[in-house]
Amino acid sequence: MYNNIIQAPSFYKVGLYIRLSESDEDKTYESESESITNQRNLLLDYVKTSGFTLIDEYVDDGFTGTNFDRPAFQRMLKDIESGRINCVITKDLSRLGRDYIQCGYYVEQYFPQKKIRYISILDQVDTFLETANNDIAPFKALFNDMTSKDTSKKIRSILRNKKEQGKFIGSKPCYGYMRDPLDKGHLIPDPEVAPIVKKIFQMSYSGIGVSDIVSYLNDNKILSPSMYKNTKASSKQKVNVWTISSVNKLLKNRMYTGDMVQNVQTKLSYKSQKKISLEKEFWIIVENTHEPLVSKVVFDAIQNAPARIKNTHCNREKRLLENLLVCKECGNSLSVLYRKNKNYKDNRYWSVNCNKYARDPRRHLCYPHFFPYDKLEERIMEVIKSTCQKYLDSLNIKELSKKLLLEQDSLKKEREKEKQQITEKIEELRRKMDSLYDDKFKGIITGDNYSRLVEQTEKQISTLKNRIYELDNEEEQRKEDAKEITKYEGQIKSLLNLNEPNRELIKTLVKAIYIDKNKNIEIQYRFKVLDDVKINYEEI
Repeated sequence: MYNNIIQAPSFYKVGLYIRLSESDEDKTYESESESITNQRNLLLDYVKTSGFTLIDEYVDDGFTGTNFDRPAFQRMLKDIESGRINCVITKDLSRLGRDYIQCGYYVEQYFPQKKIRYISILDQVDTFLETANNDIAPFKALFNDMTSKDTSKKIRSILRNKKEQGKFIGSKPCYGYMRDPLDKGHLIPDPEVAPIVKKIFQMSYSGIGVSDIVSYLNDNKILSPSMYKNTKASSKQKVNVWTISSVNKLLKNRMYTGDMVQNVQTKLSYKSQKKISLEKEFWIIVENTHEPLVSKVVFDAIQNAPARIKNTHCNREKRLLENLLVCKECGNSLSVLYRKNKNYKDNRYWSVNCNKYARDPRRHLCYPHFFPYDKLEERIMEVIKSTCQKYLDSLNIKELSKKLLLEQDSLKKEREKEKQQITEKIEELRRKMDSLYDDKFKGIITGDNYSRLVEQTEKQISTLKNRIYELDNEEEQRKEDAKEITKYEGQIKSLLNLNEPNRELIKTLVKAIYIDKNKNIEIQYRFKVLDDVKINYEEI
């Protein structure tokens, strides 16, 4: 097919590529193993009979053939690039892939360019031989692609029909249910955890907050949904933990009312594994398909209930240090909260506490950092003012402006250099497009491959042009900034006047304020000229 010289059998360093169809993922372990084993045995017998040298095998178990983003396949490509193998053997063309454009690219272009001998045993394709089977290989690849697309359509149609009948077609039922042994499309309550679901709804309906429900579940060591289902995600989860998110998700799930809710997500296409969420109007809901764990009256009441905890000051102006206070132990923010207390003036005061600890104090996820806020702010602001004052008088504004201008000039040169490199790259891509047209005219590449490669190249050129546009905008902004520098000189000192501080100024100066369980405070500044300061809350 490519007029390659056939070498001695031992010359060929073989990589065996084995792929298990994604449609076989739900089969038992034994049948998956047998499928992989059958492919391996066939390939090994062929290598032994042919006298080739076996180097490695590449197995993608449970990966679709409609795209080539497979770990073992990508590893094989790296070994081809490094020269580790010079021959690839598969059971048939469909094992290599089912996307006929990509499959054709590898068989007709990539392998020949890299001097790789490709053999498909059952299709009797050998790219180093002149055979009729080689000529019809593209048609077989197209047939494999069409078969995959047609199969996908049929499966989608069958599954949609089952959804509309109220049959459950998911991989695993939601927490609280199990498949009916007599009808896999029907759900029945799971006797082990259905009572837990009922308890959660009962607690919520009686007015118990989600945080308290979470504490109850964790205190009683009740298995969370992910741990109970023993999913892949939960196998990495060392600790059994209920969260506010998991309880809220359960309370919002209409499946518990006895209604079947499906078609919430869908794949982008038969060639993509990416899923997208659908709008509610596309959901398929069939009422009263299985035994409910909560009545619809109770469920609706919970959905329509006002929030258990409302912050009447949600629209308040933020305090000066809010969002800058951080727990030293866990790294979570220290919340600034509004509280009422008859011992305080105007019957109100502000306090500070660790977010993580406050969410579930009984579980001791962190340490309490509870203390009044106002005195804390007063002391910290004294320290910040003192620190800044040390540098304010000696600050050389003119020198700072000069340094800034030099930095701007340096950035301008870097931008010009990048623009030159991008322009050269665009010219190179345009020459590539001219070359592709010549190859198409001479029959070296097919019209489909030409269109695909040209489209890819045009996208690259478009991306590069966008980058030039961004660089031009940055240069225009640099010119505007340079004009403003002289204005800034007279404003810097007034900006650093902390007699009337504001949040914007504090956030400009301070990176974070860490407070540990022993009330040690560390103020970290954004600028190296300002030394970080450590104090203790007991000093206040």
